[in-house]
Amino acid sequence: MRLLVLSFYFPPDLSAGSFRATALVEALRERAPRDAHIDVLTTAPNRYHTFAHQASELEHRPGLEIRRIALPPHRSDMLGQIRAFATFARAVLRQTSKVRYDLVFATSSRLMTAALGAIVAGRTGARLYLDIRDIFVDTIGDVLPRPWGWPVRVLFDRVERWALGRAARINLVSRGFEGYFRHRYPGGAFGFITNGIDAEFVGAAPSVAAAARSSVAGIVYAGNIGDGQALHTILPDLARQLGGRAKFVVIGDGSRKAALDLAVAGLDNVELRPPMARTQLLEAYRSADVLFLHLGAVPAFEKVLPSKLFEYAALGKPILAGVSGYAADFVRAEIDNAGVFPPTDAAAAVRAFDLLVLGTAPRPGFVAKFSRTHLSRELADDILRVAVR
Repeated sequence: MRLLVLSFYFPPDLSAGSFRATALVEALRERAPRDAHIDVLTTAPNRYHTFAHQASELEHRPGLEIRRIALPPHRSDMLGQIRAFATFARAVLRQTSKVRYDLVFATSSRLMTAALGAIVAGRTGARLYLDIRDIFVDTIGDVLPRPWGWPVRVLFDRVERWALGRAARINLVSRGFEGYFRHRYPGGAFGFITNGIDAEFVGAAPSVAAAARSSVAGIVYAGNIGDGQALHTILPDLARQLGGRAKFVVIGDGSRKAALDLAVAGLDNVELRPPMARTQLLEAYRSADVLFLHLGAVPAFEKVLPSKLFEYAALGKPILAGVSGYAADFVRAEIDNAGVFPPTDAAAAVRAFDLLVLGTAPRPGFVAKFSRTHLSRELADDILRVAVR
């Protein structure tokens, strides 16, 4: 059996797709037949230009080959992303031109990795398994300014229909996606294996409660700083309203970091830090009193389930989440001591903050339910069932 895993991001890059792909590859190695071979085609680290770790172009382990494709230097703007993906796609098509696979697995948030997987599967006679982490057609239409939004959405609508129409099975990481995809693909075979908590965060989950240590709450956000997170629309007003009651630390990079930097200029309770390795990030989380999450006020985001919620919740800290739709319902149902407020509404965020109980309180039930190792084994088993049909 020969399997191909396509993931635009892979360690040591920092992203939800990277962490998800890593855990899945390990689960596939553990559960696949002994004679199985797994090829991983991915990129050299490129997510953040401020966090560029070196990684081997070619990596061999028993039954596994990881090939990282070097990309031209780019920032996270749209043109940079298009050029980067074009380089990746050309290299993938070249690398797979003479290989036969039993199954192609592609994990995709921006749809094009899914489309690339469909091309490779068609050329190599493989079955196609897609792991969809976002509804790109919805998102791009809502995020792009007029008059570009509509024609771009029409284009990607056709790409989505073509790629998903060729999949033997489609996994959706959020139950919030179900209505959209079942309506468009009524004959599709869907699974719902969500994101989860990586082993580092499971190991760091607290076992005992602890009281808050300061009267000024340290509120930490870590992750991408882009249009989707819209931090520049919430943090300036929220930081002013919380005044001497809280200090914000924002860890990350992205296309809207400059806008955020400008928006919080002059505020003495907001600090911006560059991306950091996960060992350092764990320390930043442990030192926080509250962990912060925010998505923009965009209809498409009402269906998503941010992966960040899982690592936040594992660490037992209070969570302040500016989310709506399915994510808000998930937080209320699954995560205790979490305050939810409508995106961009600073006054509502202050009210939600006031209801939090500061301190650390273990969430063992949540950690057991959403362990990435457990969920990755489920996904691996599902993939292998499709591969042998």
